[in-house]
Amino acid sequence: MNICVYGASSAQLEQSYYDRTEELGRMMAKRGHGLVFGGGATGMMGAAARGVDAEKGYILGIAPRFFDKPGVLYENCSEFIFTETMRERKKLLEERSDATIVTPGGIGTYEEFFEILTLKSLHRLDRPIVLYNINGYYDGMKALLQHTADEKFMDESNLKLCEFMDDPGEILAYIEKYGK
Repeated sequence: MNICVYGASSAQLEQSYYDRTEELGRMMAKRGHGLVFGGGATGMMGAAARGVDAEKGYILGIAPRFFDKPGVLYENCSEFIFTETMRERKKLLEERSDATIVTPGGIGTYEEFFEILTLKSLHRLDRPIVLYNINGYYDGMKALLQHTADEKFMDESNLKLCEFMDDPGEILAYIEKYGK
């Protein structure tokens, strides 16, 4: 299957974030899964792509044309699609993938996560969604979602729409078994 990986584009993170995400990418490719991602050469996106690339896996990059500048986009994609807008990019990331893994990221990653989670809550799609909780990065997000449910701003059942995991093997096993 093709797995969408969201994540930071930052090149200033602690090395363990990159290493763990590259490991995820390697495992994805070894298990026969392709990567669908935002096309970035750096950050978590670049790390996932390097991992998949190291194992000769399929990589689909999708990015708006305004990102097409030297050093910004990952050059070894199997296929690359340029869009005009970020909204078009997100739509294609969703349409061209079967599952979503959210690696650590900033506001752009949060926005992508919340959109896909909202679509799942509205029954507009059904796919596994996993937050890759490297170094406990998403502990605060998990607490926020629990607080949102506790305060009745969302139904408690929405907490079951995504998983928080920190082991790439467990993440992929969950995705592979989802819906079976």
